[in-house]
Amino acid sequence: MGLVLNKDISYEVKPFVKWAGGKGQLLSTFRKFYPHMLSTGKINRYVEPFVGGGAVLFDMLHSFPVKEAVIIDINKDLINTYRVIRNKLDQLISLLTEMEHEYHALDIDAQKEKYYSVRETFNSSKIDTNLLDVEKAANFIFLNKTCFNGLYRVNMSGDFNVPAGNYRNPAICDTQNLTAASALLKNIEIVCADFKQSSSYVDSGAFVYFDPPYRPLNTTSSFTSYSPQSFTDEDQIALANLYRDLHETGALLMLSNSDPHNIDTNDDFFDNLYYGFNINRIQANRVINSKASKRGTVSEILVTNYKK
Repeated sequence: MGLVLNKDISYEVKPFVKWAGGKGQLLSTFRKFYPHMLSTGKINRYVEPFVGGGAVLFDMLHSFPVKEAVIIDINKDLINTYRVIRNKLDQLISLLTEMEHEYHALDIDAQKEKYYSVRETFNSSKIDTNLLDVEKAANFIFLNKTCFNGLYRVNMSGDFNVPAGNYRNPAICDTQNLTAASALLKNIEIVCADFKQSSSYVDSGAFVYFDPPYRPLNTTSSFTSYSPQSFTDEDQIALANLYRDLHETGALLMLSNSDPHNIDTNDDFFDNLYYGFNINRIQANRVINSKASKRGTVSEILVTNYKK
């Protein structure tokens, strides 16, 4: 991997898809907790094992002299889209532009029909992780821009099952943002894998940010699935064990998750899992109830193995 030329990208890249639990709103807070060594250029590699929409990734690449970066996610469609943006940008923009023009020309009923047609095509085609599928990447972005609330959710069969949204003329192809994202991703290693495989990329010169599927605060907050397999408490424990193992390498680590204290002040699940590390509680605007009226500020945890 070569040097990430973040200094040449003046445009502040935004995530190219909306992602439930995205960190865009928290970047100003996160910057207060990034390790100081980022600014000095002493971090050799940035690793993100649950890259999702990439808000932190793009902030990292745009703001700091990161020399190498590795992003990992178990979601094959997401990883395919990252790779297509990096390697097949012109083809992707051409296809998305065509889809946007066609969609905007339709009436509301025809738009819904188009949406469900694309969703069926998307679900019927399977990703070969060794190939770049431009059409599926375009459909992935199209569905994210036109589905209900911009959610990514799959059922137990792995099929995308979010209903159509009610947006009349959504921006489906953001050429400027996709172009800037492609430039930042040019020298990034993009891996489709389980989070446990991130250990292969971590050494004493690395900074690792973990943003796993959050532990549900209650039964109504667990409405989003990113893969057919749910992220259980056993997975949270396995992640904490990996965190401790990577700490021994000398790497700098940061991890975010939900804060059980929002619901039960006696629930010390994460306080116990990450005992001995720095557990910071920060504020975020989240929905912790199925009713939109219950949207509000909640506490989240940010665990670091270094002092801020």
